[in-house]
Amino acid sequence: MGGCRLCAKVLLAMAALSGGGVSAAPVPVTLERPAAGWQLMREGAPYPVRGVAGEVHLGLAARIGANSIRTWGVSDSLPALLDEAAAHGLTVAVGLWLGHERHGFRYDEPQQVVGQLEACREAILRFRDHPAVLLWGIGNEMEAEGRNVAIWQHVNEIAAMAKELDPNHPTMTVISDCSEVKVRLLHEHCPSIDIVGMNSYGGAPTLPERYRAAGGTKPFIVTEYGPLGRWESPKTPWGAPIEATSTAKAEQYRRALEAQQASPELCLGSYAFLWGWKQEATPTWFGMLLPDGSRLAAADVLSEAWSGQPPANRCPAIASLVAETEAQLAPGDTFGASLAASDPEGDPLEAEWSVMAEPGAYGTGGDAEAVPPSLPETLVASSLTGAEARAPDQEGAYRLYVTVRDGQGGAATANLPFRVRVPGKIAAGRPAALPLVVYGDDAPGEPFAASGWMGDTTSLALDLECAETPAAGGTCLGVAFDKADGWAGVVWQDPPNDWGDAAGGYDLTGAHRLVWMARGAEGGERLKFGLGLLGEDKAFPDSARGEVEVTLTMGWQQFAIDLTGRELQCIKTGFYFVVVGQGVPVRFYVDDVRYE
Repeated sequence: MGGCRLCAKVLLAMAALSGGGVSAAPVPVTLERPAAGWQLMREGAPYPVRGVAGEVHLGLAARIGANSIRTWGVSDSLPALLDEAAAHGLTVAVGLWLGHERHGFRYDEPQQVVGQLEACREAILRFRDHPAVLLWGIGNEMEAEGRNVAIWQHVNEIAAMAKELDPNHPTMTVISDCSEVKVRLLHEHCPSIDIVGMNSYGGAPTLPERYRAAGGTKPFIVTEYGPLGRWESPKTPWGAPIEATSTAKAEQYRRALEAQQASPELCLGSYAFLWGWKQEATPTWFGMLLPDGSRLAAADVLSEAWSGQPPANRCPAIASLVAETEAQLAPGDTFGASLAASDPEGDPLEAEWSVMAEPGAYGTGGDAEAVPPSLPETLVASSLTGAEARAPDQEGAYRLYVTVRDGQGGAATANLPFRVRVPGKIAAGRPAALPLVVYGDDAPGEPFAASGWMGDTTSLALDLECAETPAAGGTCLGVAFDKADGWAGVVWQDPPNDWGDAAGGYDLTGAHRLVWMARGAEGGERLKFGLGLLGEDKAFPDSARGEVEVTLTMGWQQFAIDLTGRELQCIKTGFYFVVVGQGVPVRFYVDDVRYE
């Protein structure tokens, strides 16, 4: 995950940044291991991290008891941010962004790796003497499945360099949750990493015990935690993730904090996500603040945990937001909802309602998403106890949002998803049980057939039972394209050999993503994968489509297409790949293709 994510181009521009305005005077930070367990020490005193992940409203963060903030990369605003943090008595875990393979960064490409190392060197030299620096956060979730040893070796190279250039600040790398393979390879290949940072949401309450069970012995910081992620949440019948109210989310923050406090021997503290606001699945999913700086209940939980007492004026609470009508509607139907909200101090409340379209696709791993359009014309009636909206004319997924304010800087949020369908537009396919395996050793009867060959098929060879180091089980799919130019591809179809002229397909409503494993024979192979090739110009089209372009490595990687909020009632072309000539013959492997 991560907010305010920065691409590698920003990282490579770090050398051009100007320094901060605070006089250079580094504050030494060390790790010590007394009998009770690991401790972070700053200026010789214990420094448990009470952090928020974000870069805004630093005065408010300090007032609720935070002592540190976290960034993900270096940008033009870092000098001013360090100065502002110091002015509020806050430290900064300075993130050094490392490229992700899913974004095209290759850890087997020397020019990219050397450039990234030098960019980190420049950043450390420029900011190492700033008194607000707490530690260096080397990368964020760049490890993917964690099996690429080259990534861990590069992380350690940067960490060793950081220790040489700056003995005053510890090194940390940040991974997505924890698994046995990640923890093991990190400990084996990263001796220069002092602290393990872990981002975890639904798994945050059990993260300390899972880390120890995986063999973790280095001290750790929970670098992101918060509500259940979109990928972890229950779904509507059409696959839209169901978001908890801000009141319910606050309890998820509380449980994560309690787990951290129960593991003082290894846990050095945490950074709650997100101190600010961002569009990720919805505009309200992860933020602890609203765009105007209003607090949500998660901020009150942090304040109470850090100070030992609740704030003088707490945020309003939403007990429930309940749909009063069907959530699957025809254009023009009315969608109604009832709201139960209250304020702990009895402050008068106001409710603001809106309707927004659901994103056509969600970002992966916190990648940037466009804010969906708002549809104010659909609101029919609204009050503090409920609202009614008219279903838009356009087929698709939508949400009804409410924000409750107490006039004292506190707020609460909730929303309900609903769907609009034009009757009879696309006939539903056969019901399918999930997960549905398209290709794999446990595929029950091959629901889709690899029958749709495209392009220069004479140069394409497909081995459906390749035994060359499969990702799982005894076989994988081997593909060879022997032409240096041109293109070819294969589509998994139902019915077989059909290009939209016959009824068929599967109703995959409820699936939230299509996933598959892939690797290249040499690394660097560029391919397109997707689903849903049949458009509405066909008599029997697919009801949804999606495509990604990827660059393979020699190791197995998992790829995915997010299907949340898409119309999945009739998927006829369940999977495809397209390979374009790359000057040399191309060979690659695919395994474990499934709808989850």
